[in-house]
Amino acid sequence: MDRILAQSLDAPLAYDIAKAMIEGFDRHYRLFRAESARAKHRFETQDWHGQQQGQRERIEFYDIRVRECERRLEREFNAAKVPMDVWHQAKLFYISLLVDHLRPELAETFFNSVTTGILNRNYYYNDFIFVRPAISTEYLEIRNDVGQTAYRVYYLKAGQLQELFGAVIDDYGLHVKFADRTRDLDRVVQVFLQQMGESRLRANFQVQVLSNLFFRNKAAYLVGKIINGFRETPFALPMLFNSKGEVYIDAVLHGEADMQALFSFARAYFLVDMEIPSAYVQFLRSLMPRKPRAEIYNALGLAKQGKTLFYRDFLFHLRHSHDKLRIAPGIKGMVMLVFDLPSFPYVFKVIKDFYPPQKDTTREQIRGKYKLVRQHDRVGRMADTTEYREVAFPLDRFEPELLEEIEKFAPSQMEISENKSTGAKEVVIKHLYIERRMIPLNMYLQEAFDLGADNPRARKQIEHAVLEYGNAIKDLVAANIFPGDMLWKNFGITRQGKVVFYDYDEIEYITDCNFRKVPPPRNEEDEMSGEVWYSVAPRDVFPETFAPFLLGNPLVREAFMKHHADLLEPDFWNSHKERIQRGEVLDVFPYDQNRRFHRRLTQTADKVETVVPVSILFADEI
Repeated sequence: MDRILAQSLDAPLAYDIAKAMIEGFDRHYRLFRAESARAKHRFETQDWHGQQQGQRERIEFYDIRVRECERRLEREFNAAKVPMDVWHQAKLFYISLLVDHLRPELAETFFNSVTTGILNRNYYYNDFIFVRPAISTEYLEIRNDVGQTAYRVYYLKAGQLQELFGAVIDDYGLHVKFADRTRDLDRVVQVFLQQMGESRLRANFQVQVLSNLFFRNKAAYLVGKIINGFRETPFALPMLFNSKGEVYIDAVLHGEADMQALFSFARAYFLVDMEIPSAYVQFLRSLMPRKPRAEIYNALGLAKQGKTLFYRDFLFHLRHSHDKLRIAPGIKGMVMLVFDLPSFPYVFKVIKDFYPPQKDTTREQIRGKYKLVRQHDRVGRMADTTEYREVAFPLDRFEPELLEEIEKFAPSQMEISENKSTGAKEVVIKHLYIERRMIPLNMYLQEAFDLGADNPRARKQIEHAVLEYGNAIKDLVAANIFPGDMLWKNFGITRQGKVVFYDYDEIEYITDCNFRKVPPPRNEEDEMSGEVWYSVAPRDVFPETFAPFLLGNPLVREAFMKHHADLLEPDFWNSHKERIQRGEVLDVFPYDQNRRFHRRLTQTADKVETVVPVSILFADEI
């Protein structure tokens, strides 16, 4: 096929360029997959720091390989000076090379990245990049005759569910010792039998599981679904190590809500070895049909593909909506200019050109903070952000006030130009971040304040918000992150009621901070002074000073002191800092503590009996 096209089109240079680009992509995915596969060995050997390091490094693989490919094209073909008709034919040749490829959607995105890195944006409109996919991924697994399948299927024999799930676990080939495999299997079966309720096991009962485990932080996750008649139940089994170095199943997560939480946009990317990524995405979408494919690709560590799909979804939404981009509701930030489209569940953030005196920072430092978050374990408490450059929006979709705001605070980041293909006026934003829209926590609290202190709903809403806020900070602390600016406005609340941090310009590592108690005043003059009477170094933090800014409302203070008074004491912060400095990697779970298997130990003559309080393990299915 390759030779036929090369002969039929009089452009051997175009073919050579296409061939070099597919070789660049194949090298990228080979290294990406190898790093993902190493996660299994690191889990087996409990190499948690290696796991974190591997995850951070893998994030950088894509950009490194793109730059490598760009340099090769410049070196071998003087690519920047190649005529446009050659680039057009190179795209056609590239499509021919994807016909039997197992990852065509990723390869198309790689082509876009390399091409746009070489060409000026005025020249890479639709003819030269993949605005829409050229190769379908729907039947890739059927065509993959020699490789591994994306998922395995297990059928029930003689009514033995324990044996079935035992075979499922054994087939992953983990080189670990289970603390009590029989106990864990009994627990899993008990949960599923209660979840299925009175419905009997149907003739077509089967368990489907993705062929490779998902690794993140200190856990391995088995992901699949149970099919019983016409009912499908998605599930995941998290596996952890105990203090003796033995593995156990910690919980049974099931239903769409549990899966959404596990694959949340506020968590770090999974390490999972995938021969056919689109098959994994298709399977996961059957578990979470309301989750955008872009977010699933992101969760699998394929963020560039997530960017591609997100932008396609956004263009589609623009074509089928009529509302206008506006300044986002809420308190305006000092560093970021934030806007949104009311009908679209994301916000767009642009770094301003200048900041107030109290914000001693630069554009490069702010971008560095966002990069830190992208590479870090976000533990469900920091929103994932997608970074874009040279993004074109239709001019007529902007509210005038928003254009004035950008011209005033970020003029270097905006350019108005004409689309070469359509002739329509566009606003090109040179650099921005996009993240999921949430309700700012200060607005969520204000809604409760407006109901009145005697309103039961208001009190419940305030307590939930404060409890989640403190839990979010404690999860961040466990991940070695100090938020910096802890005001309510810098946190948002998701549709699931989780509090997530999203303002990153002042974050620091806990281990880089010095948590101190405010020294007592030396004299009456110090006590009456409005100025601090003690020395303060750049990374000194005084936790007790959080209270005046956070706890002005009596109901907020009551809830905060009930649940999180320790956040106002340096001892809390320093104890975690010391644990992290000792090399400990703390556990942060993507499910509530009451979803874990609780152990009640009852001494018997020769063993310890484990009793599972099943009643607390279930949530309503969505």
